[in-house]
Amino acid sequence: MNPVLKMWQRAAAYPLGKTVFSRVVCHRAPYFASIQPVLEELDTGWAVAKIKDRRAVHNHIGSVHAIAMCNLAEFCAGVVSEASMPDGMRWIPAGMTVRYLGPAKGVLRGYAKMRDIVVGEKGVVPVIVEVKNEVGTVVFDAEIAMHISPKK
Repeated sequence: MNPVLKMWQRAAAYPLGKTVFSRVVCHRAPYFASIQPVLEELDTGWAVAKIKDRRAVHNHIGSVHAIAMCNLAEFCAGVVSEASMPDGMRWIPAGMTVRYLGPAKGVLRGYAKMRDIVVGEKGVVPVIVEVKNEVGTVVFDAEIAMHISPKK
């Protein structure tokens, strides 16, 4: 089993484990701490994380800033990529296409999905992320191209 996925499964079993795991991810990639994400679900090819609607992530009109949603999408895509990598493989973001579909207010959840990675395969794999508000309306979506390659 992937070591990150194994750590997640252990951590998620404890009351504050999901929050602690999320903070560890933010420690490794400090920029994500600005949105204070909390990973809620993680499996091979699937991740869900949330952010709270708070002033620190607002734009000038009082909704969640577009870049905060980009950060949530990249957080979800990075975690699912790491948890989905077979031994001997690595990933790095190669590009991101986003669409802002409506005002983002309230708790937002990012839902990321990724296809299975084949050992030895080199190329670009898309990670699709939808960000939904509390009533389930998609307010943002992204396709993040992950460059996948064997470790040297």
